[in-house]
Order: sequence, then structure tokens, then C-alpha cells
Amino acid sequence: MKKPLLIENGTLIDPGQNLNRCGRLLFCDCLVAAIDPSDEELPDHFDTVNAEGCLVAPGLVDLGVELREPGFEEDETIRSGSHAALAGGYTSILTTSSTEPPIDSHGAVEFVRQKATQARGARVHVVGCLSKGRSGEQMAELGLLSEAGAVAFSDAPQAIRSDALLKRALEYCRMLDRPIFDRPEDTEMASGGVMHDGQVSLVLGLKGLPTEAEDVAVARDVRLAEATDGRLHVGPVSTMGAVDLLRRVKGRGVVVTASVCPHNLMQSDAEMRSYESRFKVHPPLRSPAHVRTLCQAVKDKTIDAIQSGHMPRSREKMMNDLDRSPFGISSLETALATAATALVRTGILDWIELIDRMSTRPAEIAGLDAGTLSIGRPADAVVIDPNAGWKVDPNRFRSTCISTPLEGMELIGRVKHTIVGGEIRFSD
Repeated sequence: MKKPLLIENGTLIDPGQNLNRCGRLLFCDCLVAAIDPSDEELPDHFDTVNAEGCLVAPGLVDLGVELREPGFEEDETIRSGSHAALAGGYTSILTTSSTEPPIDSHGAVEFVRQKATQARGARVHVVGCLSKGRSGEQMAELGLLSEAGAVAFSDAPQAIRSDALLKRALEYCRMLDRPIFDRPEDTEMASGGVMHDGQVSLVLGLKGLPTEAEDVAVARDVRLAEATDGRLHVGPVSTMGAVDLLRRVKGRGVVVTASVCPHNLMQSDAEMRSYESRFKVHPPLRSPAHVRTLCQAVKDKTIDAIQSGHMPRSREKMMNDLDRSPFGISSLETALATAATALVRTGILDWIELIDRMSTRPAEIAGLDAGTLSIGRPADAVVIDPNAGWKVDPNRFRSTCISTPLEGMELIGRVKHTIVGGEIRFSD
């Protein structure tokens, strides 16, 4: 049995409880036992974390992480990725099926879950394949995958190409009460693109990824969600057109959710002038007008959640010429600080709103028992120094991948402790 853990002297923030005040938090038997327990309520023996000057929040939840194991362990493993997540304040992550073999069978789901348990990092939840072999043709055995523990279905990082397949899956998943995640992109329109299609790409002579490729896909997705009343999440999105579509359908009462990556809230396509592959991310860094629109959409909840966009690729792969390098980024360890720098420091969000977008709301979208400090719920929490500034040094990453467009940047907000099930699994 783990010893009880008392966190004291910190500011407790929980959007679900509208909690934002100084207090104490007690964890016992892997659960939240009490908020502001009296001395008489404390157990005889317990460990203590002094969170003076820090925020104590529900552990972060990431809606889309590539862990790459099995098949591409040179990029990332379940162990390295789940420990990188801890360093970034994440206690729960959803891993996509960009593996070989893909996660389209009961055994594949069980493999990931067992490896994650052995790794003792963040909690790893499996997103099963929507189509068999991620081929985009036949629907996978979604019922069996759900029974094995898959919490959602997707073919990410590739888009769901077949309209008919997506429609059938949305209808079928209503029975399973599982969401479908789609990374919206018209693959034919985007084929061969390297960066945002705009003035900068024209000057640099690089093939662009047009915004229309995303806009058309989002339009199809939200229309099918409306027709089927299915649970659909689109993201990460990156364009003004996608935001406009989402705002309009949500105004009609259509239940659809969306997410964005933190680097798309901070950096623009101007970074690509260096021709460095570390700026080649997907979705791409867009123009400043798109960045401003995305930030406002996070503020007004048109975009529900912020996800890391972690797409690890090995150093060797990222050392190719720009047009031959894969899209890739290591972002689990920088996502919180990037979002805080882009949104909190600029006054767009406050900290409780940021935790809502990175913990509470993602947990609701995925249907996880997470994202809250409510009594009786899992003791998953993060202790954050909101004022700590630090420079991004990828050589200190716990992730196998060290490619990041944020290298050398000064960010604010540093994770001091990450607690999973009442156990401190990361300390800075």
C-alpha cells in the first residue's frame, strides 16, 4: 500500500469544481481523500509535498500521442513516451495507432496496455484503429477493440479518407459510447506539401499545405456528425476556416469537439525561413492571422482542448533534407509551458481556464475518469510553478525524439511534481 500523500501550501485549481484557492489536498489509497483536511482527519503516517508558490491541478490529459511501439522503437517507446509525459505534467495520454502492426486487434491493445503498466509512467489509454490495418477501407472490429480497452477510434495520424466508412463508424460507435477522432485533411489536396501554403512558401519555393485541405475535411466531418448524432472529435485543427465551421455548427447545437496544438498558438510559418526540419510539423505552422484566430477560438471554447501533437521521429530521420524529412515533433515536455506562454502570459486565458483546456475538457471528451480533484476520484495531479521561466533544451528531454521548433526558446510554467494514483512519479 502506498503511504498517504499530503500536498500543502499550494493553490488548488480545479475547473470542474470551480476551485481556485489556497488549500491542502490529501491522497489515500490511490484516490483523492480530502480537500483541506483537519489535523484530526490526517492519517498517522503520510508523506508531504510543500507546494508553496505553486499551483496544484488535476493531471493533464493528452488526446493524441504517438508512442510508435511496436514497430518504430527508434522514434519512441511506450516507456520513454510515458515518462516524457510525466515530465510535461500529463497523468493520462491517449496513444494513436501509428505502429507496425497497427492497433487493430485485441492482442495489439493488450500489448500496449501491458507495456504501459510495466513502464510506470503516465497512464496510457489506447486509441484503436478505425479501419483494418489503417487502410481506410474496411471498418475494424470496433466492438472487440472496445472490449479490450480501447477508449476511442481513429486512423490518426492519417485522415479518415472514406466518407461512407466514417458515417458507418459514427453510427456504430453510438452503441459503444466511444468517440471517433479524425485528423482532418484532404490527403489528395495536401499531397507533397511541406509547410503552410502562403506567401512564405511561395518565397521559399516550398510546396504548400493549403488551408482548404483542412477546411474541406472539417466540413465533411461535422456534417456527418450532425447527420448521425455520433461522438466526433476533430483535431488538431490549424486554420481560420476550420474555426469558422466549428463555430457555426456548434451554434446550431451540433455536438462536436476540437483540439489544437500549443505550437500552433505561438509560432507562425515565418519560422520555416530557416529551412530547418524541426519546424516541419503537422498540421503546419500557419500564418499569424491563423494563429490569432486559433488563440481566440481557445478562449471562446470553439476549440475545446489543447493537445500536445507529439509526433516523435528519430534524429536520423529528421536530419534529411527538408522535403524528405518526415513531419515530427517532441512536444509532451513543452506543451504546458508553450500554452502558458502563448495564452496565460498574454492574458488570453488564466490558469484555471488553461487547466480546463488541457485536463478537464480532454478527460470529458475521451470519457476518462480523470481531469478533476474531486473526492473519491483517482489521485492524479500536477504541481506547477506558474512563474518559473526556463529555456527549451531538447538534449534534456526524456523522449527519444529531440526535434522541436521551440529549441532555445524561453517559456514560463514549470512542472515540479507529477502524481499518478497518489504516487509521485516525477519530480523536477
